Amino acid sequence: MRQPSAPPFNAPAARRLRAALGMGPEHVAYGLRASYGLPYVTPDLVIAWERGTVTPSHPEVTALAGVLWCSPGELLGRPQTLREHRVARAVAAEDVARAVGLDLRGYLRMEESGQWRGNERQSAALARVLDLALPDFVAVTGREAKLADLLHSAVTTRWQAYVRPVRRLVPLEADVLEGVLQQLYDDYQGHMAATLSWGGGSRSASESGKEFLDRIVENFWTAVELADGTA
Repeated sequence: MRQPSAPPFNAPAARRLRAALGMGPEHVAYGLRASYGLPYVTPDLVIAWERGTVTPSHPEVTALAGVLWCSPGELLGRPQTLREHRVARAVAAEDVARAVGLDLRGYLRMEESGQWRGNERQSAALARVLDLALPDFVAVTGREAKLADLLHSAVTTRWQAYVRPVRRLVPLEADVLEGVLQQLYDDYQGHMAATLSWGGGSRSASESGKEFLDRIVENFWTAVELADGTA
């Protein structure tokens, strides 16, 4: 079986939290050995974690958080996968499986494969138990690639035809989504037309448009955030 990827460990945060407690690497190592059953941890290993030359495993991150009196999430960068979101929030896999109505083995298979297969009710329960922001929910449920495809088509053809398909992936109010898609369409067309003037050329316009499309999902979430802020 493929080994799970390590969480995105935030080495500077670990060093900062230890210093704030007035602890040396030897104190952290002792705590991990004595209280968390990790007999192999030495001060040198703690220093390697803090320098980013060695990445601690999920159980090691959880134990380190206990020694440093913080949550595991404070020792992680921005989670990317379903497993990383769960670890960052210190939620047991059993608790997530129970909350979404899956057997543990089935849930773990989804975690390990990175392919969420839950239905709409289970997806909503997942978002609640892990407190997922909408962009994170779309990413961990495997909808981001499909969203990118739809947004690409929306800004290059007729955005009105893509309101309903996008809304099936992203549960936004229809009027908010319509405004966001229209804005993205206008922005993309503006990029394409910016240099199509007497002094410009289609090549630079095409490059500008391609860059916009390459960042289409990021541009989408930025527009959603701005729309929420002005609602």
